[in-house]
Amino acid sequence: MPAYLDRRNNFGRSPAGGFQRLSFAGSASEYFGIWIVNILLTIVTLGIYSAWAKVRRNRYFYGNTVLLGRGFEYHAKGGQILIGRLIVFAYLIFYNVVLTVMPLAGLVIGLLFFLFVPWLLTRGLRFSARVTSYRNVRFDFVGRTGGAFVAFIVGPVLAALTLGILAPLASRWSYRYIGNNLRYGRKPFATDPGLGAIYKTWLPSAAMILLGFLIIGVIIAINITAMAPLIDDPDAISDELQASIGALTVLIYVLMFAVFGTASLFYRAGVRNVAWSATIFDGKHRLLSDLSRFRYTWIAVSNFVVTLVTLGLMRPWAAVRMATYVNEHTAVRFEGEVGEIFSAIEQEGSAVGAEFMDIEGFDFGF
Repeated sequence: MPAYLDRRNNFGRSPAGGFQRLSFAGSASEYFGIWIVNILLTIVTLGIYSAWAKVRRNRYFYGNTVLLGRGFEYHAKGGQILIGRLIVFAYLIFYNVVLTVMPLAGLVIGLLFFLFVPWLLTRGLRFSARVTSYRNVRFDFVGRTGGAFVAFIVGPVLAALTLGILAPLASRWSYRYIGNNLRYGRKPFATDPGLGAIYKTWLPSAAMILLGFLIIGVIIAINITAMAPLIDDPDAISDELQASIGALTVLIYVLMFAVFGTASLFYRAGVRNVAWSATIFDGKHRLLSDLSRFRYTWIAVSNFVVTLVTLGLMRPWAAVRMATYVNEHTAVRFEGEVGEIFSAIEQEGSAVGAEFMDIEGFDFGF
């Protein structure tokens, strides 16, 4: 029995003004067994088992995410997720067939699917929330499709059109949409991350990208004399020079991937800190995220490298490592006696849980 279960009924009491931190009780060796079985069964069943693999994985990670001595629970079933995936898969097959036979009609269907995405995202968030519980009380999500359209379509398009300058505004919309529509039992969450605070965390990432482009520009400028003959007369250059230009092109792609990836991770950790720390549960209990942006980025980058070098075998270790770090830097500060707070929520939340009848499996994440 995991150690944390020994004290599942003991809430303890938060120090005055203190935060109760989450923790992760799983281990890489334990998760490796689940992971390798999931991989093998997914291969043998030609991908069908992947729905059940997701359930096993989430049950392990949710169950080992511990707050106040008690883990979270994941209640989805593989059949639910498989149905959701089959619906999307069937639509994509239909779309490709129509696009091949009647290209104009295919384009119209493609546009309809694009407009359909916010509805899918809303249903996915609701599904993910309703199959998650803590202390036998389900989460819920009450967001509408219009809000998802603004948060996940309009926001990213604006960010792209402005070359990332409005990315903080898009982040604020998405966090507000999720945070203000999330429920635990009947108790609402609320968040309003400050735009100025998000821009402060955006600036270092923007500087990284500018510096990266500057370095890439210098590399291209230095080699431009070698690349010029290729433009004027490709047959005139030697095989060695063509190989060098090919290597240079690969180097530039790798640098761009590294620059955007690192800046994105740095930004993600900063925005999470701002958004979570601006979130209040039930009007008085405050959440906290205090990730170190450098540490978070280092863990993500080194996890990627180790997983790549070991051909994926160290993926379980990387996943547990990241979950451990993120949980340890996520906390809640309860106002009042914690046992009384949860007893009151459990009495209300049991009714919410009993109403859960969704069979959808649009698992877009929560």
